[in-house]
Amino acid sequence: MIERTPILNAITHVIMLIGVVVAVLPIAVVFIASTHDFRTVNMVPMPLWPGDQFFENYARVWEKADFGAKMINSLIVAVGVTAGKIVIAALSAFAIVYFKYRLRMVFFWLIFITLMLPLEVRIVPTYAVVADTLSPFRTILDFLGLPLFVPEVNLLNTYTGLILPLVATATGTFLYRQFFLTIPDELAEAAKMDGAGPIRFFLEVLIPLSKTNMAALATIMFVYAWNQYLWPLLVVTDQDMATATMQLKKIVPGPLFGQPPIWNEAMAATLLVMIPPLLVVIFMQGYFVRGLVNTDK
Repeated sequence: MIERTPILNAITHVIMLIGVVVAVLPIAVVFIASTHDFRTVNMVPMPLWPGDQFFENYARVWEKADFGAKMINSLIVAVGVTAGKIVIAALSAFAIVYFKYRLRMVFFWLIFITLMLPLEVRIVPTYAVVADTLSPFRTILDFLGLPLFVPEVNLLNTYTGLILPLVATATGTFLYRQFFLTIPDELAEAAKMDGAGPIRFFLEVLIPLSKTNMAALATIMFVYAWNQYLWPLLVVTDQDMATATMQLKKIVPGPLFGQPPIWNEAMAATLLVMIPPLLVVIFMQGYFVRGLVNTDK
């Protein structure tokens, strides 16, 4: 136990204050810049107090980037990815912890190793599969010499193509596995004696017990899915399917035709895209902390 002293308390508060300033200052500068007009935001130095163009800038950016429809697309993708990750992670961890078979730890480590393979590393084969989902089966049938017809299934410009390649999660599987290992074996034995099968034990016992763990994983994965940029940029060619983060490329400044960057609009658009994941983190922070603590027990 660390002894509390006035000097130690003062040092701790100074360190925490520095951390808050480092974290909040960039967001404050972005907000201030989004409230000024074009001339003021390009002044050196820029005024460090809010301007009077808040509503004008945000209304112009909202219409210019069509954020209404694009926010809905991002919400559908983020919720779909989050739900898929939670379901697959829970089922994977359940199979690894509660089913005794020879290769279960091999499968766990194969899943865990994928943490070293982010989407950017495997994006070319993933895109090829999404562009023609059944191509691996067609290749296998051709290799075996089976003359079976396999149709082409193109998932580009679809919610399925945006969501499905992102639902596998080694992080979620690890979190669920660590939590399931903390559950006493007597609970599984009692459920088995009461006649509960594996599915019933999973749905009626494990899932209710892992609500906080589920909330923590949902918070992480929602932010991860919402902030995806590279994958939607490759999969989506139809503007109607574009996400909110993709629309930033319409607003983020670029010196086209000798025009200076429109920084006030870029900052306003950035804050608009940040609001949904920020709200999720704010409202879910209690569940998030409890979920991580329960996982580490």
